[in-house]
Amino acid sequence: MAQHFLLSAKAKTLTLATVFRMSDAEAETMFRKVRWPDTDGAPVCAKCGGLDAYEYRRETGALCFECRACKAHFSVTSGTLFASHKLPLRAYLAAIAIFCNEVKGKSMLAMSRDLGLAYKTAFVLCHKMREAMSEEFKGRVIGDDHPEASVDGAYFGGHIRQANLKENRIDRRLWVHQTGKRKVVVVIREHGGETLPGVFKSEGAAVNWIASRVVKGTKLNADEAPSWNDLHARFEVKRINHQQAYSLNGACTNWAESYFSRLRRGEAGHHHHIAGPYLLRFAQEAAWREDNRRVSNGEQVRRVATLAMSRKPSVDFSGYWQRHIGK
Repeated sequence: MAQHFLLSAKAKTLTLATVFRMSDAEAETMFRKVRWPDTDGAPVCAKCGGLDAYEYRRETGALCFECRACKAHFSVTSGTLFASHKLPLRAYLAAIAIFCNEVKGKSMLAMSRDLGLAYKTAFVLCHKMREAMSEEFKGRVIGDDHPEASVDGAYFGGHIRQANLKENRIDRRLWVHQTGKRKVVVVIREHGGETLPGVFKSEGAAVNWIASRVVKGTKLNADEAPSWNDLHARFEVKRINHQQAYSLNGACTNWAESYFSRLRRGEAGHHHHIAGPYLLRFAQEAAWREDNRRVSNGEQVRRVATLAMSRKPSVDFSGYWQRHIGK
């Protein structure tokens, strides 16, 4: 019997013990090479692109540079997702490693305990890593490498707690009793390939988005929900009635169901509530984890670090708690 990839030595190329044994200088060297790969870690001025800069350290010990050409001051993380960081870079590397080592997701409360951080710090840090992961979904199209894909949706949020007494309970399926906060995550997933999630008010609202993100000629698999009927005008669609079978006559949505299994288990076991404005980020995180499930944890850490260092400061989470004081 073949060994599962996650149990093999190939899956475990970086340990937390290795990260914690690193010196701050070693962590700085790694981030420098990730930030400036073309110069093998030599600093490049973010303002003028100059290659001549000298190093100095602030009173806190943080590594900084001054460009000799334009006199601009910058650090390894200036102008990136981790800009204005207050923790040492080794702590950020450990946070990425802990985040990537979780298969279904990482609780932000558990992250705060693991690294001795305030919950607010762990909350923003985890969301910045999800924001980094989202970079890989920009402009992604489905079907260019794999000719078949599955489409499905799952609803999140808007839970209505039932009354204690049976005679006081309502029919939560009726629109009049809905909170308006319920949204659907729609996923398009290649059979054996990449995943692309989106968030909408209803499955029907996702049809045009699906048509814009799927290559013409791709065969789609969907269940018998009427929301997907309009897809027949644009694609060859195979439908499966899940009341009869999960897979029948070559039609199945198991690839999409596998993704939702990961997302649901992450919600139930780690996050407990992923609705609202953060739902898309959690959906993208689950898709990233699903696509990289056969990639070693060391490579996952490097990939997330590279995405974070290539992205500009977060629009959503730079000064997040300061903006929310008093709300």
